[in-house]
Amino acid sequence: MNGTPEATTGAAADWLTRHAHPFNTFDPYAELDDLRPLSDAVAGAEIVALGVGSRATHELSVLQHRMLRFLVEEQGFRSLVLEGDDPARLGLDSYVLTGAGDPAALLSEARSFLRTEEILDVLRWMRAHNERNPHDPVQLAALSSQSPPPGAGLAEIERALADDTIRWHERTRQKTVYWGGIAHTAVGDPRTVSSPEPQTHRNAGGHLREHFGNGYASVALTFHHGTDHPVPPVEFAEAVLGATDLPAYFLDLRARRPAAVDAWFGAPARTRLVGPFYDAREDARHHLSGGSLTEWFDAVAHVREVTQARFLGAS
Repeated sequence: MNGTPEATTGAAADWLTRHAHPFNTFDPYAELDDLRPLSDAVAGAEIVALGVGSRATHELSVLQHRMLRFLVEEQGFRSLVLEGDDPARLGLDSYVLTGAGDPAALLSEARSFLRTEEILDVLRWMRAHNERNPHDPVQLAALSSQSPPPGAGLAEIERALADDTIRWHERTRQKTVYWGGIAHTAVGDPRTVSSPEPQTHRNAGGHLREHFGNGYASVALTFHHGTDHPVPPVEFAEAVLGATDLPAYFLDLRARRPAAVDAWFGAPARTRLVGPFYDAREDARHHLSGGSLTEWFDAVAHVREVTQARFLGAS
């Protein structure tokens, strides 16, 4: 992180090695015991956001899926906001509730970053859950603002994403998981995204924290390197988060830490942001800034090495 003393950075890396909670598997259907620390990190939340640094990685998508399962099966969450498209437009909400339609065919009409085998697995799991629990279903939120009007600015889009989620919660009173990208889910009040041109404004997570207070919890899913992604620049938070040899782990940022470690987590940060304009040759240009890890997030799930998501129809 910029301006963080080397000793503080070293203390944070050492502390991570000793105190991070390892994840045991990238099998979306495996037992969930390794996710128990998530319950403390999101205690009291009505909305839990699972925001990824890249939508196009297999491992981060699987961790989102496992966290969704944990929140539904163990914490009583019953709605999923699938950021980026309207499930009602696609017919996916009906599939999840009734089984109507072919989920792969329906998903093929979604926006490109949602057309993955990993998302398809989530939809099939939701349908299977509802078949087992017909009187207590989980459902996809219907979202009116996922196709913003022509000319809408990013700040307007962020406000619309938050308003959709607020309206859904007011209508259903269901505990809700928000599945999206880190640029939208961080508590940015404001925050800065770097590409294609730097823009600073309050994001959806900032609006949701303003509305729900501690009833909004933001979980970041970050990574160190992998297919199409180089090792992060030394000034990025992921450089320290990846200093441990653990393949994947969880950190509750609400928990107490030594002062030197807390100083690193509370320092101004940059985190990798892989969006539609990402160019791996200029990796350092693509980042989130304007806050610290503890300002943006309530918890972090970090993966050391990632591979590509499995896009539908890919050979």
